Amino acid sequence: MKGESAEKYYSLSGYLELEAHSEQKHEFRDGVVVAMSGGTIPHNLICGNVFYALREKEKKGCTVFNSDQRVYFNELNHYVYPDISVVCGNIEVSEKDENAIVNPVLIVEVLSDNTAAYDRGEKFRKYRSLTSFKEYILVDQEQPIVDTLYREDGKYWRIQTIIGLSKKVPVYTLDIEISMEDIYLNIPGLREPQFKLDL
Repeated sequence: MKGESAEKYYSLSGYLELEAHSEQKHEFRDGVVVAMSGGTIPHNLICGNVFYALREKEKKGCTVFNSDQRVYFNELNHYVYPDISVVCGNIEVSEKDENAIVNPVLIVEVLSDNTAAYDRGEKFRKYRSLTSFKEYILVDQEQPIVDTLYREDGKYWRIQTIIGLSKKVPVYTLDIEISMEDIYLNIPGLREPQFKLDL
């Protein structure tokens, strides 16, 4: 979530009509429409860096989407726009919306002070409602710290924290690694992490 404005109530068809003609993206939460504000320069650069790194190394049969791709949660009647999403195999779309995917295996979110709690909490719980979803990568935009969460056996999640520009981030669903240097390439004002031990 990149910030919120005043809530409005829409039907699903009303929301899709709004999105079709709006220059601004909105989340849909079972009738509640929440406008999303634009990201910061570091946020946008990191999203571009990660998107490029994943596209460059993507596994055959997998498709990487940028933040314009919305995801629909049928059981919740919610839409969100992940920073990056990846589908492996056939791209499945919602029966209600041919432009919304329903089967990402990997989601990447770039965190800020305003979005971290939502991305780690409620939004993660939404993603977990998708049976296809296996991996969640959370990227700190202010210091080189990346959390990866991977569902190993369909139920339990393993978390790993990578700290420092000299490290690599495993992407288990694609069977690749991407370097922290590539993720944080040309990011202005990047802070040195105080805690340097990987977890």
